[in-house]
Formats: sequence, C-alpha cells, structure tokens
Amino acid sequence: MRLISWNVNGIRAVMKKDFMQSFEAMAPDVLCLQETKAQDEQTLEALKQLDGWHIYTNSAERKGYSGTAIISKEEPLSVSYDIGIAEHDQEGRVICAEYSDYFLVTVYTPNSGSELKRLAYRQSWDTAFLSYLKELEKQKPVILCGDLNVAHQAIDLKRPKENYNKAAGYMQEEIDGMDNYINAGFIDSFREQRGEEVKYSWWSYRAQARARNVGWRIDYFLCSATLKERITDADIYCDIMGSDHCPVVLEI
Repeated sequence: MRLISWNVNGIRAVMKKDFMQSFEAMAPDVLCLQETKAQDEQTLEALKQLDGWHIYTNSAERKGYSGTAIISKEEPLSVSYDIGIAEHDQEGRVICAEYSDYFLVTVYTPNSGSELKRLAYRQSWDTAFLSYLKELEKQKPVILCGDLNVAHQAIDLKRPKENYNKAAGYMQEEIDGMDNYINAGFIDSFREQRGEEVKYSWWSYRAQARARNVGWRIDYFLCSATLKERITDADIYCDIMGSDHCPVVLEI
C-alpha cells in the first residue's frame, strides 16, 4: 500500500498545475489532501476526473479556508469526520477512514499564525487531538498523516536558530505537542526509515525559498508502534510541484 499525504494549498488551484499528471506519477493507493480551500461540492467537482475512486471531503464553515479530503482506491469500511468537540470541529480539519487493520486519519493542524495569535488554541487542539487518536487506537492501530504545522527537531528546518521560539511552527509549545505524540507511542515514519536524512516538505513563497531549499519538514506520517514492522518505506517527494508543500509518502 502506498499512502500519500499532500497539502495542496487549494484544490482548485492545484488542478491547474498538473495535478493529474502528478497523481498518476505518484500512483497512490490512498491520497490524503489538506488545505483544499473549498466546500465539499467544490472539491468533488475539482476531482471529478478521478472516476472510480472513493472520495471523502470535509470543509470548513468559513468558505475558501482549511478543508481536507481522502481519495481511496479501496472503499473504507467506514468514514468519520472531525473529533467530536464543537470548538475544534468548525474548520474541516480531520477525516478518519477505517480499513481492515488500521485507521487512516488525515489532519490539517491549526497554524499558530504569523503573530502567534492562535498559539494557545493550537495547544488545546494538540491535547484534544491526541486524546482522539488514542481512543481510536483502542480499537485498532492508527496511521496519522497531514500537515502538522511543526518542525519537530532542528534537523527539520533550514534555519532553526533564527526561528526557535520566534516563528509559528517552531515554538517550544508546538514542539512539546509533537513530543507528546511520540511519547504516546506514535512513530515518525520518515525518521524511522531515513534516520538523519534532511528533506523538507514546505517552503515559503518568499525569497525563492524552494529554489534555495530553505524549507521546513512539517508534513508527516505518524504510525502506531504496532505497525512499525510493516513500514517498508517513507519519503518526501520534493520534486512534485503545484503547492508550497510537497507530498509525503508511506509504504506499508
């Protein structure tokens, strides 16, 4: 199984940037999308070329904002949306697809914002979302993928010293949230497979950051520890264009 996660920064925009060619080249069994920036019907319309695929969408109440989708070759046993807490369920950030021997959860984690106005909210999200994952895990193993909006370690961004405790995505509170996932038994599949390899999954649109590879690794596949032996590869497709993020992949 090849599972791929991609923050597309607008599904309607990325469809105009060779999305279908990228989709075919990546050959996913499941593709999880974040930041679709569209209502459910708009996402389904944008993806109408994917005949025969099972497509599930979750959109924000605020139009043109946030949003997630799962595109699956195999029909899941069940699909659920959000985490069951009203405060956190207004922005279309979570979809969970149940397969025979695991749950696949895609998430677009709230960004703390350029002025860190949502940092406190982000902390409450991290706590609630981890509790949601651990409840799922009581039933079967969990694979979590998506834009977690945090660089976990210094190796995960080009300029750690300049950004530590100054920029959203590399605040200690956010790092602590990621630590909590790992301490709760979730495996960072890229680090598990690739060790200290340096690859990034997001680059600012400013100052030719992508061309200069001044990036951050903020997109992940985290897996329940019981799935560790089934992971055969994890990678980042840095050469896939169309968004300020690139896809990340897990093979099991």
